[in-house]
Amino acid sequence: MATFVLVPGAWLGAWAWDDTARALRERGHTALPLTLTGLGEHVDGGGPRTDLDTHIADITGFVERHDLRDVTLVAHSYAAAPVTGAAGRLGNRLERVVYVDSAPFTAGMCMLDLMPPQAADQLRHQVAASGDGWRLPMPPFEVLASSSSLDGLDEAKREVLRARATPQPFGTYTQRLAGPAEPVPGADRVLVACHDFMGLLDAGVPMLASLSMPPWRRFDLPTGHWPMLSAPTQLADVLDTAVS
Repeated sequence: MATFVLVPGAWLGAWAWDDTARALRERGHTALPLTLTGLGEHVDGGGPRTDLDTHIADITGFVERHDLRDVTLVAHSYAAAPVTGAAGRLGNRLERVVYVDSAPFTAGMCMLDLMPPQAADQLRHQVAASGDGWRLPMPPFEVLASSSSLDGLDEAKREVLRARATPQPFGTYTQRLAGPAEPVPGADRVLVACHDFMGLLDAGVPMLASLSMPPWRRFDLPTGHWPMLSAPTQLADVLDTAVS
């Protein structure tokens, strides 16, 4: 059986993994959802200095503090950035890294690099105008839908997501990832692609081409960008298969 450390994406806390974690435990696995600094129940711990290094330290500290071994580290969305950083620091504690509707970062990369300059500038303006200069509130769903699939999120699930989301410390979007930015040699590498990402991979986007080839193993999950909310049991099935 596997030991999963489940890291949520932007604006989310460990709560987002509740149903998937429960399903993994029912299959005999250890499932440990993690809330990053400044988010979820740790919202009061965030501040202007909370950045990508803070979240990398959250992940590595969690694994070391609980003396976890043979860890399957799971990143959803934004969490790809700190998980990539942590994977390069965990040494032989890491058995596998799984990216859920996300992809590994390269050294020198930051979250704002993933969006057009105009969109990045709009976020900076939003943070300056309504986020005290360091917090990024979750955008309205109509804005999120322009870049991320909402498939599978009915009104009830959207209400939960909206009610429990917390502003993202913006330093986690602006700080660039420092090396090492690769899992330890021999660590298993898994990609779980949802609707939009499936399309990018199938279209043969050059910067993503390597993710469909060994040593990567790809699993497709036909749902939207938040599968732990839209298809939690199916996501657990995929993760269970990936470690079997």
